[in-house]
Amino acid sequence: MSTGTVTATSGSPISVTGLASGLDTKSIINALLEVERQPITRLTFQQEKVSDQAKALSTIQTSLLQLTYAASELKLPSLFEGVQAVSSSEPDRIAATITSGAGVGGYEVEVTKLANSAQRTFTFAAPAGEETFTIGGREYTLKAGAGAAELAAKVNADGKGTVYAAVLNKETIVFSSRATGAGSLETVTASSSGAGLVEREGTSKEGTDAEYTVDGVAGKSTTNVLTEAIPGVSLALQSLTSAGAVTIAVEAPSANTKAIETQVESFIKLYNTTVEAIQKQIAERPPTSPTAISELTAGTLFGDMDLTNVLNEIRETMYEPIAGLAAEMSSPADIGVSTGAAVGTGTSSASSLAGVLKLEPAKLAAAVQSNPEGVKLMLGQWSTNLNKVINDLAEPGATLESRINGDTAQVREMKEQIATMNEMLANRQKALEQTYAELEAVISKNTATGSWLSEQSAQLAANSSATKA
Repeated sequence: MSTGTVTATSGSPISVTGLASGLDTKSIINALLEVERQPITRLTFQQEKVSDQAKALSTIQTSLLQLTYAASELKLPSLFEGVQAVSSSEPDRIAATITSGAGVGGYEVEVTKLANSAQRTFTFAAPAGEETFTIGGREYTLKAGAGAAELAAKVNADGKGTVYAAVLNKETIVFSSRATGAGSLETVTASSSGAGLVEREGTSKEGTDAEYTVDGVAGKSTTNVLTEAIPGVSLALQSLTSAGAVTIAVEAPSANTKAIETQVESFIKLYNTTVEAIQKQIAERPPTSPTAISELTAGTLFGDMDLTNVLNEIRETMYEPIAGLAAEMSSPADIGVSTGAAVGTGTSSASSLAGVLKLEPAKLAAAVQSNPEGVKLMLGQWSTNLNKVINDLAEPGATLESRINGDTAQVREMKEQIATMNEMLANRQKALEQTYAELEAVISKNTATGSWLSEQSAQLAANSSATKA
């Protein structure tokens, strides 16, 4: 039989070699530890499951709170502030925009002259040496051989300049005042320290004012943008009205249907994604025979009563008439917010049965046009009711947060317990290794002693035989 050897150094694990007992000591120890490790495995799986549930609840809480913010935006006073619309019968000639409260009605506008800037034309010669050009009271320096385009670029790039420059060809440059209107010619000045600029006689052009009439009343403007011709309306003059007057129509203030529709659509989009995410969580069943952590953590919120109840209550707010409101405008359904086909019609979709919302823009527009105050009142009260339902579950300190905090504390405790159990298992492994090492040492020693005794007995027998002979 082989002789076992036991080796160990201070602080190092004991190793058993030689296997004097003939046993696979390492496999025996591993088997024993595997049995004792099972409670740690089960607790680890449970920790992952609780941790996953806390994460899922936290995500749902965030989504629900975001939904309350979206609902609150539906009752903002600014959403229902009256806005005026203005139109032009010929927007290519005269464009119109509202600037403030304008008098309702139609205005006949004629344009007989457009505002223009003053201009002077100069012959340009490239400087033979460095030359200074004074344009509109501002100085610009060109090096020898520089062209008109370089001078124009310097003038046009000057943020403090009062003149623009346009190059007609290499020898002709036109300067114009940056402001339109009569009397602006005096601002268009140009000279040079050499012979770089020479004005062409008879080419100067005085600036002009725009001339127009509004309902027969004449007016002038130094610009082509009229801000006082029709109080509360800005007119952009773009061409003469030689074919006849242009009609500017100002409507009475009304709710901004498009802005309300956009806000409602934004809410519906967030509502649907939130509801679908919650439905997925409570509908996912846990696997019957899980083998991996990913399977063990699935379906942690299956059939969750808190989430099921809040979904039911949220849906009820969409259709239940709000107490105290007129019957014809007492729920979101009255402005075209619904889940589509009614149950039982044979055309219901899976999304409608699940409570996913859709909007009928035409119905919303009609409601806003006919009863804007009723729509405003209904959305405001409904938003308040919806937020109360959600906040009872999801606001800070409410049910979801308590559950999340409880799960988080449980995960922390299980981590500590797992760490303690792992430490105990490590100590158990050391103890087993020590025990089997000592056993191997004893067996090895006994084997050596037995071998020595056998040798001694054989030697005595040999000596006895020799004596008799």
